[in-house]
Amino acid sequence: MKNIMKNLLGTLFTIVAVVGCGGGGSGGSSVAGIDRIGISAGPVTGFGSIFVSDDRFGTDIAEFNIDDDSTSSSETDLEIGDFVILTFDPANPANALTVFSDDLVEGPVSTVNPATNTIVVAGQTVIVDADTVFDDSINPASIEGVSPTDFIEVSGQFDANGDIRASRIEPGMGETEVHGEINGLDTGAMTFMINALNVSYASAVIDDNIPGGTLADGQFVEVKGVMSGATLNATKVEQSGIGVGADDGIDLGDFDEIEIEIEGFITRFVSVTDFDVAGFPVTTNASTVFIGGTPGDLGQNVKVEVEGDLNASNILVATKVDIRRANAIRVSAEVDSVDSDNNEFTVLGVTVRVDNETRLKDQSIADEDPFLLTQLVAGNYVEVRGGTDAGGSADIIASEVERDDLPNGPGEDTEIRGFVENPINEPTSFTILGVTIETNPGTVFRDSAGIPFGSASDFFDALDPGDAVDVNGTETSQQIVVADEVQFEN
Repeated sequence: MKNIMKNLLGTLFTIVAVVGCGGGGSGGSSVAGIDRIGISAGPVTGFGSIFVSDDRFGTDIAEFNIDDDSTSSSETDLEIGDFVILTFDPANPANALTVFSDDLVEGPVSTVNPATNTIVVAGQTVIVDADTVFDDSINPASIEGVSPTDFIEVSGQFDANGDIRASRIEPGMGETEVHGEINGLDTGAMTFMINALNVSYASAVIDDNIPGGTLADGQFVEVKGVMSGATLNATKVEQSGIGVGADDGIDLGDFDEIEIEIEGFITRFVSVTDFDVAGFPVTTNASTVFIGGTPGDLGQNVKVEVEGDLNASNILVATKVDIRRANAIRVSAEVDSVDSDNNEFTVLGVTVRVDNETRLKDQSIADEDPFLLTQLVAGNYVEVRGGTDAGGSADIIASEVERDDLPNGPGEDTEIRGFVENPINEPTSFTILGVTIETNPGTVFRDSAGIPFGSASDFFDALDPGDAVDVNGTETSQQIVVADEVQFEN
């Protein structure tokens, strides 16, 4: 994992170097002579310019490098959920200077496990969570819409275990592409491993950005090729990055100050003053402001957004650490009412609050972009993801609200996922977020692995307040759902 961290750090510095040198194309000349550079890294949350972690950047002067294409890329090549790294001049933060994005893996799916929210793609473990955006062509827009016969492309970040936390999943095409660390190098057989993927480089072009042109265990590389059974026959192997590698000694002396914003997972955690976010070293001090939690909430694989300046040791000194909200709650149903003046609406009688961290998307036929709460009306079908609004006026604080066309008839296709509350009336009903979940002889009950219970009584015997449960069914009144299927969640 050390080389993964080093590579990600080098990728950020590489972008800085490209900008500092003026780059090429239309945007490079506009940055000559600047003394302070800004770097923002995170998933795309909106367009009309580019929103990255809810910060807006214009793209009129930006140079794009999307999926290794630095000659014809543009904003139109990006989608919601794509993980990007961009640079900007803090004196003119409204406009991006460079925008870089590349998928972490593209290839065939071998296994899909909804119980653990994991997919294996070309030997790489991909973790799906409530923040993962699925392309419109994937139906349903969840892990259940992916099958072992698919060929997909995944954008996201590595976590502390070297697994990929997916921010976007979409259909792939062309060659298989994998990013990862070389292990088990066999120079005689001309093979190596990237996690569970066996790679043959016998016919590969070794890029000249590989130090000395020699592969070695621990190098972090990008490999492209064609799958043959369980082996990737590589056509090209290069050190991952933009043009230059992580170990090429990027000179940051062109800039007096470097401002950095990163949204990602804590990939290394020693203490509150010594941790990495997406592989980037971070420290805090007495002036650091914590939002959404306390310093005690930090730890490995916690998702955060950090902002600050780079010090002389190339460590981000955080002025702000935003601990991103949990997404354990999901509600899909028709909107009851909207109170845009107070940034709230109700669904299933549950009050949902939105704020400047909520991602609003319109997947309906109206296709509003940007999509605002003022455009939401009663009767619209929405999917809400978020967490409990602790101490707030609402039941849910939303991280994402997606409007869609009503799949079937009114009240149908209702889903609610959350934590069980009292009262529990065995064996006919229980409560989530104040919504009564009614069951009947046709209801299917499953455990967290998807295995059916023998009877409703078996399910209710295992049910306790605080359990996480997912319900699919029909809304028969504002706070009553008749369940077709009920499943325990991990």
